[in-house]
Amino acid sequence: MCADKVRDQYEEFPYPTRDLADERRRLITGSPSHLAEINHYVFGGRLDFTQPFRALIAGGGTGDAAIMLAQHLSDADVPAEIVYLDLSTASRAITEARAKARGLSNISFYTGSLLELGDFGEFDYIDCCGVLHHLPVPQDGFASLARALKPKGGLGLMVYGEFGRTGVYDVQAMLRDLVRDGESGTDKVTLAHKLLTALPPSNRLRRNPLVGDHLSSDAGLYDLLLHSQDRAYTVPDLVDEIETAGLRIASFIEPLRYDPALYLRDKGLLQRLEGQGLAQRAGFAERLAGNMKKHIVYCVRQDNDEETVAGPVGPSAIPVLRDAPGPEFARNMPPGAAFSASLDGLDFSMPLPPLARDILLLCEGRRTLDEIRKALPGAPDWFRFKPQFDAVYKPLNGFNKMLLRFASA
Repeated sequence: MCADKVRDQYEEFPYPTRDLADERRRLITGSPSHLAEINHYVFGGRLDFTQPFRALIAGGGTGDAAIMLAQHLSDADVPAEIVYLDLSTASRAITEARAKARGLSNISFYTGSLLELGDFGEFDYIDCCGVLHHLPVPQDGFASLARALKPKGGLGLMVYGEFGRTGVYDVQAMLRDLVRDGESGTDKVTLAHKLLTALPPSNRLRRNPLVGDHLSSDAGLYDLLLHSQDRAYTVPDLVDEIETAGLRIASFIEPLRYDPALYLRDKGLLQRLEGQGLAQRAGFAERLAGNMKKHIVYCVRQDNDEETVAGPVGPSAIPVLRDAPGPEFARNMPPGAAFSASLDGLDFSMPLPPLARDILLLCEGRRTLDEIRKALPGAPDWFRFKPQFDAVYKPLNGFNKMLLRFASA
């Protein structure tokens, strides 16, 4: 019955709302499932783009992940098959139209549930964003995805974060009290608008500047406040679900956001956290920041004992800027500039080393670290260059701006 309600919701209100004309102007990108991220966090930067690649978009919605990944794979000439799966035929139709507008032929479309993947085989990569937290028993979904994963494959997941969604569940509960049996989706949306208008300034949702989906469209309002099945996760909750399914977290996105050292300057406090693992530190950072409304993670199987996250460990690593080529990123950067970033109301500024601009001007996605070193003014030796690069890489990778691949990939 719950699956029927979820399906009916997205038949009437496909989400997120997408304009087909946008396909001529831009490619909507995000995390997870950006191809450079998949290579960096799941395959150690060594994904062989000449080999066939199978990906599943489980609960694909209106197609952002499917279209982004299909376009990236097409641009890289990867022989790929992307399987799009969703309960909603309306959402599927939107995604198919977007793919047609782009001339993408590497997506196969299916209507169905991610709980029933037996006939689809195994995948190198699975994307599941904004879906697991809508299942009656989310662990059934985690387990289903884990079973469909190849031994060395990986998952990109997004689930709601509890602390950043303050007030959402208060309003959901009030609307459940107000909605009457038999009312249409449009009736419910009208009722929700009336309630939102009546919320006093003290209401927790009104006081939460992090949540705005209900302000963008009726589909966004329904998804946020009228959903029939919805839960949020703390980091410990999410880690437990992942590990129970036989998976482990390779990385949170953005990595530095889940590091207490981003927020704390007191060395004594940080020393007390030394020795904690990734999950413990991430849980502490979540409570410290208090603003995480979603969690994005890359996962691999627990029996995959390889180091799946690429690192700048030698001269053959190739830095790749995620959002713009290095020269474009660095063009207006004065010498001695800092790297600035904002995360849901928190602003950060991190110093960069003297050679930062010169290094970034050479990071066009093809040069190895050694080639960058040799092209720098004066061609500094490796032992002078490497600490400078590391001081560039740490903040940019920490905010998911710089990734790595290797020459063989």
